[in-house]
Amino acid sequence: MPSPRKITHTGGPAPVLEGDTETAPLPEHAALVERLLDWFQSNKRPLPWRTDYAPYHVLVSEFMLQQTQMDRAAVYFERWLRRFPSLADVAAAETDEILKAWEGLGYYSRARNLHRTAQTLMRDHGGSVPDDLHALRALPGVGEYTAGALLSIAFNKPAIAVDANVERVFARIFDVGAPVKSGVASGFIRRMAQALIPEGRAREFNQALMELGALVCAKKPRCAVCPLQGFCQARHLGITAERPVPGKKSGYTSLEIVSGVLVHNGHVFIQKRLESGVWAGFWEFPGGRMEEGESPEQAVVREFAEETEFQVRAARYLGLVRHAYTRYKIAMHCFVCTLLPDATGQIPGLGSSAFPKPELHAATAYRWIEPGDIESFTLPAGHRKLADAWFPELLRL
Repeated sequence: MPSPRKITHTGGPAPVLEGDTETAPLPEHAALVERLLDWFQSNKRPLPWRTDYAPYHVLVSEFMLQQTQMDRAAVYFERWLRRFPSLADVAAAETDEILKAWEGLGYYSRARNLHRTAQTLMRDHGGSVPDDLHALRALPGVGEYTAGALLSIAFNKPAIAVDANVERVFARIFDVGAPVKSGVASGFIRRMAQALIPEGRAREFNQALMELGALVCAKKPRCAVCPLQGFCQARHLGITAERPVPGKKSGYTSLEIVSGVLVHNGHVFIQKRLESGVWAGFWEFPGGRMEEGESPEQAVVREFAEETEFQVRAARYLGLVRHAYTRYKIAMHCFVCTLLPDATGQIPGLGSSAFPKPELHAATAYRWIEPGDIESFTLPAGHRKLADAWFPELLRL
């Protein structure tokens, strides 16, 4: 086939388009699109939102898929619909209900944005998902990609939906010799994607590109079974492993923190995080970063004093929980803690109650709960790992 236009380096720091900077499909691209659509009809995964393409279903799926693998999103999607069958159900729910239903998917700003979007749609759009680009982009959490996906998949309108899968496919087919997020490369991919949308088949086309990138043209491509192998410039040149060109990698920051499970009278203390920052509104065990020169035991005692004014003792080391989020790698030292009596042998703040009252400085609410009730509360990922690993032991105490 004739060589399609591509992006290359020309010796300078910035990539340029060879030839005409206007992106237009070549005659053979009609065959490429047809081959892609035929492949999709035979190989598409039976995903639950593909049964009817109801706009609410597509909306939920796209919010979930922003940072979640397809198979995992499908499980959560079906669970979500059992809990919230309609937009009205989402809009009417309390924030804690939304977060609990989302627990385990991570990136909880998506859940909050979906909640706010449902409320906006109920208030301003009669409970319907609009099929207008500007109205969609005005919704919380709906960016360029999500708006295009909604327009094309829910309404079959000729909008592009370029995700990492599509970028990878186009980088190989058209031999894009610059990082796909760079300005010229990104513009080329988007213009070409728009130009290739077949009339009346945007829904199939966009999903087919994403499906191909996920199942065949993956990070380790399966070129032998690719329906587009005859059109692929990177395969022709033997450089599929070099496409897409990697962009600048952002490194992780390592953090060492502590967390304490305070046990008193057979109950565990938890507190609700502030309504801002990471995991806003989640329930947690008190703790935080270790300071320079501190031991983990010293850090957990200090954090309890700063956050609750409880004086505690790090009674037992449970172990280390490792997890990562955004750009951080976390090592969390976990302890069982107990309350320290004052000079008179009394627990401060106890009074006539069985449980002392904290002075909260890093939370909005607190509870003393039985260990078996922890499943009812939405916890940050590291704290959920802590509870899963050691609460069965606490239940036996």
